[in-house]
Amino acid sequence: MAAVSRLILTALVFALLPPAWAGPYSESLTQALARSAPALNRQVLTKAVTAMNCAVAGGVSPARRLAVIDFSLPSTKQRFWVFDLERRKLLIEDHVAHGRGSGDEMATRFSNDMGSRQSSLGLFRTAETYYGNFGYSLRMDGLEPGINDLARKRKIVIHSAEYVDPIWIQLKGGIGRSYGCPAVRPNIINKVVENLKDGQFLFSYYPDRRWLNESLYLNCSPDRVAAVVSPILHARR
Repeated sequence: MAAVSRLILTALVFALLPPAWAGPYSESLTQALARSAPALNRQVLTKAVTAMNCAVAGGVSPARRLAVIDFSLPSTKQRFWVFDLERRKLLIEDHVAHGRGSGDEMATRFSNDMGSRQSSLGLFRTAETYYGNFGYSLRMDGLEPGINDLARKRKIVIHSAEYVDPIWIQLKGGIGRSYGCPAVRPNIINKVVENLKDGQFLFSYYPDRRWLNESLYLNCSPDRVAAVVSPILHARR
């Protein structure tokens, strides 16, 4: 009876823990990643880990990599991080562009709408690579209904662009803007794509009140996630 009581107590303790503790990506992981990327806001990183945990609880396979974009920072700052979740280390810290429709130096407007040329928030799952107008690129699927789930139809991909080079900051006062894609510098695109291809997580953040209050992943509902994720991922082609 004592052993059964201990099991019940343990189950109750874990049931009361916040989402970031509930899955394979634990608080200790968050701490390790935070140490490797001190410039990344700890609250943003915690939300990214929470979103990953919820996705996995809802049936998405665990990933080996996590990319985080903090759109609350200006485009003149490095606001793109890529982590190795297995080795708990930072792989990339660099600049990333936002969409023309989202703002100038600061991105303040976000959309899931076709033709908006705005960036989207939330949790994404990376998919297949391809060679297009911008060279080596990576497709993504948005996992949040109404927030980013039209990413594939909108052709929101990770690609390179000359205008992301920091020299643009000196010449023009800021880097250029995309049509909504998280574009990176040409000389890091291979490293970015190779680390993020084939089913990794990407989390785009901005303190948008509606998204923060309504996100299935930040306010974890595994049953609802399971109901929406499968159709999104199976409709990718």
